[in-house]
Amino acid sequence: PFFVLEFMQSLKSHGLLQYNIHQKRWVWNEDIIRAEDITDNVLHLLSSKMDGLSDNVQTLLKMMACFGSCTSESVIGYLNESVEYAEVRNGLERALIDGFIVTNEEGSLQFVHDKVREAAYNLIPDSDKKQFHYHLGKVLYSFCDGKDVGDTIFLIASQINHGKEWILGDKDLSIAIAELNMKAGEKALDGCDHKTAYSYLGAALSLLPNDHWRNHYDLSLRLNFLMSSAANSC
Repeated sequence: PFFVLEFMQSLKSHGLLQYNIHQKRWVWNEDIIRAEDITDNVLHLLSSKMDGLSDNVQTLLKMMACFGSCTSESVIGYLNESVEYAEVRNGLERALIDGFIVTNEEGSLQFVHDKVREAAYNLIPDSDKKQFHYHLGKVLYSFCDGKDVGDTIFLIASQINHGKEWILGDKDLSIAIAELNMKAGEKALDGCDHKTAYSYLGAALSLLPNDHWRNHYDLSLRLNFLMSSAANSC
C-alpha cells in the first residue's frame, strides 16, 4: 500500500532501516523507530507529494478528507453532476491509481491510512476549512433536496452545518436547513442513535429565527417534541 511504501522509504532515508550484507537481510531497531515518531515525517512526505498533484486529484482528496475515512461512490456521483465538481470523477480515478485511496469490502472509497487523510485535509488552509465544508454541503443539498438519500442525509447536514454563520443571514435558508437537520435527527432516532439525533435536532433548533413560534409553529413544535424524545433516551 502507498502509506507502507512511504513509511519504509522514510525509515531507510533516516538510516533506521538498513540492509546487512553479512546477514543478507534488512535490519532495524523497533524501539528507536518508535522514539523517532517517523509517522510525522511520512505526513510531511505525503503533503509534499499531494502539493504536486493535479487540481482534480487535490479537490477529490480534499472532499473525501472532509467527509471522513470513507465516502460512498454515490456522493461522488452527486458532486460530479455539479458545475463546481464536474471533473471530480477524473480525480477519483487518478487517486485510486496513485494509491491514496482504495475501495473497501463494502464498496465505499476510503483512504489507505489515517495519515493520508490528514495530509489531504491539510491541503485546505485552516482559514478556508469551514467554508469548504459548507460549500460541499450546499452543493450536495441542492442535488439531494426532496430525494430519499438514506444515510447520506447525515453527511449533507454535517457538512452544511459548518456554515451556520452564513445560514443565519438568510431566513429562508435557515428554515430549510433546520428542516434538513430535523430529518437527519428523525432518521437517527429511527435507528436508535439518540446522541446523534440530539445533536442534529439541537442544530435545527439553533437555526430557527426568533419569531419561530409565531411564524413556524408546526416546525417548532415538532422539533421540541423530537428533542425531548432524544434527550430522554440519551
